[in-house]
Amino acid sequence: MQEFQSLADLLDLQDVDLQIDRLQTRRSSLPELNDYKAAHERLVAAEAELATLQAALAEANRDLDKNEGELEILEIKIGNQERRLFAGGMGAKETDNMRLDIESMNRRKSDMEDNVLAILDRREELESSVGKATRVVADEKAAKDALEETVTKEWKTIDAEVIRKEGRKEAILPLIPPDLLEIYERLRKTKEGVAIGRLAAGVCGGCHLTLSAAEQLEILKEDPPRCLHCRRLLVP
Repeated sequence: MQEFQSLADLLDLQDVDLQIDRLQTRRSSLPELNDYKAAHERLVAAEAELATLQAALAEANRDLDKNEGELEILEIKIGNQERRLFAGGMGAKETDNMRLDIESMNRRKSDMEDNVLAILDRREELESSVGKATRVVADEKAAKDALEETVTKEWKTIDAEVIRKEGRKEAILPLIPPDLLEIYERLRKTKEGVAIGRLAAGVCGGCHLTLSAAEQLEILKEDPPRCLHCRRLLVP
């Protein structure tokens, strides 16, 4: 009778273990986890896009500073040459050469002004894109944070339930002989968590196959009783 009581306790232990297994499976397969992973990937992509645009904007600002600086230097040089030309006192050839030089510099100035305007247009577009990308990052981060909060809350609930089940398991374990526990743990690994079943109306509670009367008598001679079909432990 004591042996059968140990088997009954083992059946209780299995019930607790299966509940813990289901909780752990639920913990690792929350629907929100897939949503969180997708949100994380979107956020990473949005941050990468923002970083690329920010780098392009920084480069545009550097180009603008460089070109505006060169344009300013050229304008100063043109101004100096024009003052010399208007001041007179030069020969005809030198005057013609200076006039040609000023015309050439003015053409360069026009090209540089066009380039500066193009850079300004590109910078304006990039600033707009950076603004949009920044808002996208903020939205994606908010979505990810909301999902993370939901997952964390669910995990806390599940973990608290697991702790309660573990407490129940700790209370059952001392009631079961070590050798029986060893068989139970070994079978759980190979029998999808179901190592023991109740024998009811000649049916194994593990594999649900029917055992004849003669087979049931044979089972009861084993220590501990085990199903002839699936070799799970049985509680008569």
